[in-house]
Amino acid sequence: MSATIGLDIGGTKIAGGLVSPTGTILARGRRVTPAHDPDRIAVEVADLVRELSDGADVSGVGVACAGFIDATGSTVLFAPNLAWRDEPLKRRLQATIDLPVIIDNDANAAAWGEFRFGAARDVDDMVLITVGTGIGGGVVTGGHLLRGAYGIAAELGHMRVVPDGLRCGCGNRGCWEMYASGNALVREARELVRSGTPHAARLAELCAGDPDKLAGHDITSAAAQGDPAAVELLADLGRWIGEGAASVTAILDPELIVLGGGVADAGALLLDPAQAAFRRQLTGRGHRPEARFAVASLGNDAGIIGAAALVAEAVG
Repeated sequence: MSATIGLDIGGTKIAGGLVSPTGTILARGRRVTPAHDPDRIAVEVADLVRELSDGADVSGVGVACAGFIDATGSTVLFAPNLAWRDEPLKRRLQATIDLPVIIDNDANAAAWGEFRFGAARDVDDMVLITVGTGIGGGVVTGGHLLRGAYGIAAELGHMRVVPDGLRCGCGNRGCWEMYASGNALVREARELVRSGTPHAARLAELCAGDPDKLAGHDITSAAAQGDPAAVELLADLGRWIGEGAASVTAILDPELIVLGGGVADAGALLLDPAQAAFRRQLTGRGHRPEARFAVASLGNDAGIIGAAALVAEAVG
């Protein structure tokens, strides 16, 4: 069987891989994303495809994008970090790439990667929750990606969890990602340092007394070393994740909830409080099967592998 190419286009970089039919990345490449120039993005993508396909038998190119993709899989309706508004990306790429091209949302592609080759490969119904700067989501139900009527399903981070809560970057208030994301973790840690409490002494030391210099990896590192304040911050984050996951489960009833993104590297310090909060908030708890939790296994490669798998299935 032929290999396929998977590309993950983000706001700062285009990451790509030549992927085998079994989900192994055989070769890698990267380009800087010219985020404000759609024409240049297409040029860089075509150049990366040529590099990755050199000397290989390639049957198609799957492209994962951080944005809203229409139901036909042809147009990027909106991308928050790229100059794409009603961008006919599939048509533009196929004009420069002599291979079949499909495009999909990056979280959908990551979910498909985990479903086909990662932590969810043994289930038919799963939810991927990526906890990073915000919250991304992808849903597989009955072995099929959930895309919705207009292609924009599974924007889990913008589920409203706090009426009239914190203002989100999407313009609404109280979105889940304002409380259950890497940005939320850092915001709470910085506020704790600014309070001057001795409880935050270790965190203050890590940022040399300047809360604005405190980063997410500082918090997870301090928690891993047993700092009580950092452990509590991760537990609070886990509670928000678990409570939101219970609401998602009330609608979708998945067998498995996969946590991905940088914050998931905290492991049990995040996963245990998330599972505990999930059980407390689960509708019908004690009288129904419970979804299991797992940590994503493909890391930053999930979008590349998932996009490659999607195009492999599309071209047969």
